[in-house]
Amino acid sequence: MTQTLLHQILDYANRADPYPIYEELRKTPVHHEADGPYVISTYYEIRSLLHDPRISSDARNLASGNADPLAEPASEQSALPPGFLRLDPPEHDRMRRMTNRHFGPPHSPHRVDQMRPELHDIVGGLIDGIGDPSRIDLVEEFSYPFPVTVICRLLGVPREDEARFHTWADTLAASLDPDPDADPAERDKGASEARMQLGMYLAGLIEERRKNPGDDMLSQLATTKSQDGQMTTMELLSTAALLLIAGHETTVNLITNGMLTLLRNPDVLQRLKTEPRLAVPIVEELLRFEPPVQLLPQRTTLADIEVRGVTIPKGSTLWLILASGNRDPQRFENPDHFDPDRPDIQHLGLGSGIHSCFGAPLARLEAQLALSELARRLDNPRLLDDPPPYRRNAVLRGPRHLRIACDGIRP
Repeated sequence: MTQTLLHQILDYANRADPYPIYEELRKTPVHHEADGPYVISTYYEIRSLLHDPRISSDARNLASGNADPLAEPASEQSALPPGFLRLDPPEHDRMRRMTNRHFGPPHSPHRVDQMRPELHDIVGGLIDGIGDPSRIDLVEEFSYPFPVTVICRLLGVPREDEARFHTWADTLAASLDPDPDADPAERDKGASEARMQLGMYLAGLIEERRKNPGDDMLSQLATTKSQDGQMTTMELLSTAALLLIAGHETTVNLITNGMLTLLRNPDVLQRLKTEPRLAVPIVEELLRFEPPVQLLPQRTTLADIEVRGVTIPKGSTLWLILASGNRDPQRFENPDHFDPDRPDIQHLGLGSGIHSCFGAPLARLEAQLALSELARRLDNPRLLDDPPPYRRNAVLRGPRHLRIACDGIRP
């Protein structure tokens, strides 16, 4: 039986190259199958809906009977309140303002840039620690540990506890990409235990920071009062968990997708070795060409909405296929070509509107430093597997392993 386009999106077999499916979807910009979500695949329509106040990110607004096949299973839901990523105004705006006060402009405009030397040291240490240069798993040895270490430093997790944080992050990440050969009950049990241990650890750390605050972000979130009030312990826990999971998973994919793309485009990789500033446009083009977040599920219409002549009823589920919009030929010339010299890269790779990626400045800097240092220090890098094995996840797309080789590692 021929698979529907919806099932093709969900099929793991298509993770290595989902773009032909997206091309087919764009022929019907508002795609709907019986009992399924409304799938939006064209750039201008996605961007418009991301700014539309009639679109909700709160799953509690979903009408009964309109289940989202990509909704979080009940077994993976947390006892914590939803992070602001899954809230609507005014709750979303209050939580995001309180969090951003200690992360970016206008109150903390230099926090991310001040992390640059520390990020550079972390990148250098990970590259120094690579084992056999003839057989490197870039995900396991570099892309995976880098972002979680950064989140630990940002939140103020003591260095001696970072290994525990890595273990919890590993377990929770594995639960996002189910292994079909693993026991589902054991996987769910492990994820539940990791969430509980992480929550208990963070609760203790928050209490300690309230008594003895430092200059880390968790201390500031725990002690600052503003016109929006002060975060409760439960709000702090959900925000810290959001920063860990969202900030980690997307950056792993961005770096890994980036290195894979550079190895497939050796002329660009060679330029990056001698032009470190090229890392900035390279990362922007990567966010268009191979975005780490492929689609946004769990969006709900709060009213009847007309899109390209199709009326989407109130309470319906929406999927916004960001990766398809980024390859829309109505918006980008020659969209299937990777071109860091592209003059106009207003991509959807970090979302748009009120839910645009909160950690975008940090993710950009992490990817820029990571890719420029890998390009500089790896001597004659090359792929051992192409295509590599991909994660079993329709939302977060990236190689589960990226096996490469090089002739040596430069100092």
